[in-house]
Amino acid sequence: MMKPRSPLLYQINTRAWLRELSSELGRPATLDDIPDREWVELAKAGFDWIWLLGVWQTGAAGQRVSRENPEWRHEYEATLPDLTDEDIPGSCFAITGYHVHDDLGGDAALARLRERMRKRGLRLLLDFVPNHMAPDHPWIAEHPDYFIGGTEEQLANEPQNLTRVITPTGSRVMAYGRDPYFSGWPDTLQLNYGNAGLREAMTQTLLRLAGMCDGVRCDMAMLILPEVFERTWHIAMPPFWPEAIARVKEKSSDFLFMAEVYWDLEWTLQQQGFDATYDKRLYDRLREQHAASVRNHFRAGLDFQDKLARFLENHDEPRAAATFAPEVHEAAAVLTFFSPGLRFFHQGQFEGRRLRLSPHLNRWPVEPVDTRAVEFYHRVLDVLCDPVLRDGDWQLLEATSAWAGNWTDDCFVVFHWSGSNGQHRLVTVNYAPHQSQCHVPLPFVERLGKTIRLRDWLSDACYDRLDHELVEPGLYLDVPAWGYHVFELR
Repeated sequence: MMKPRSPLLYQINTRAWLRELSSELGRPATLDDIPDREWVELAKAGFDWIWLLGVWQTGAAGQRVSRENPEWRHEYEATLPDLTDEDIPGSCFAITGYHVHDDLGGDAALARLRERMRKRGLRLLLDFVPNHMAPDHPWIAEHPDYFIGGTEEQLANEPQNLTRVITPTGSRVMAYGRDPYFSGWPDTLQLNYGNAGLREAMTQTLLRLAGMCDGVRCDMAMLILPEVFERTWHIAMPPFWPEAIARVKEKSSDFLFMAEVYWDLEWTLQQQGFDATYDKRLYDRLREQHAASVRNHFRAGLDFQDKLARFLENHDEPRAAATFAPEVHEAAAVLTFFSPGLRFFHQGQFEGRRLRLSPHLNRWPVEPVDTRAVEFYHRVLDVLCDPVLRDGDWQLLEATSAWAGNWTDDCFVVFHWSGSNGQHRLVTVNYAPHQSQCHVPLPFVERLGKTIRLRDWLSDACYDRLDHELVEPGLYLDVPAWGYHVFELR
């Protein structure tokens, strides 16, 4: 489904990108104004998928909440000290309709853009928000039963989770969209998946999107699993994803479904048809900086790992450059992006941006470019173009103690990639704040009395070793804190 086996995805904040382009052009920019050179460069860098965040129509109700919510506004001002209302179009997840926003050029502009991307071998990923809609979505008037209602008593007791909505048939109490562990999102209303009409309407939306893009990233996809939905709303519902995904795949067999998912429900959603699921657990373990838990994470079966979307940042998470010290950032990136699965990068990550941009905003803060980050990611992307690292076979290797009493072998995480023509790549990371040593037995090396050359593609290092030494006791590594290699073996 995801060709190659370990593809690359790049997430773009569409509204902020076009806001910047508008400043350059001196007029409002649409999708038609994005220069072809952008797609040429992304294709040249090896990307397979482009996720354009926030292209759908939003409305005045969501924008008003975004601009008037004092807690949210405080967050915006921390990012943009010179904040104005023009910078706050409202959340791109408070959708009033699955058609391209008028300000971005409409559906026709998206179709032209998609064709330009296709010519460069790029596939288009867009948002699907299954859990909620904006308060001024047409369904509020046309199908109020598609939403979860409430009582006056509930409204009085839980004003953070419900609101009063005026509809053509009168005033109604309705629930905000929400995650069961947090208060409701006041710029949205919760969809009711206990309603068969709503389930069909959302399936029809997905079928229409399958003609507009090549895949969807499904926001908080686990919220409409039956067990989660019933626990949150006390309303029973049949499974939605298996039938909806199957119907879309009947129309477009290679259409990609990627799930934003947490709470260890990744495997559940993969079993329900998702081609890729967020790997938040790996991200969390990398932040904790314990090599053993990271290494154990990679012991999962490849049937699971091949469908994980691996990232160090996205629009929901803090910037990697602000989360990890530079040397830790690089080691974490090597572990993240040289493992199997979907390699998921975020706009601004390569330049070392440190300020996260809320999805309610459309203007980036001015930040200096981090030349170290630029140079590092340039090397990483160059190496990731290697066919062995994109389509080869992967395995986790075990490190052993370099000498009796040396426990630092526990700080290593080591991967082996092999190609169809006897090609071998070795990824080694000392994920620890101190120098570490180990041996790594290489079971794929034959004892032929030959010299094996190990050339590091991420530095100038090059080593010659006798083949039998690599088998027993194994490749000796003595690596500084947070040190890493990506070796080609010849």
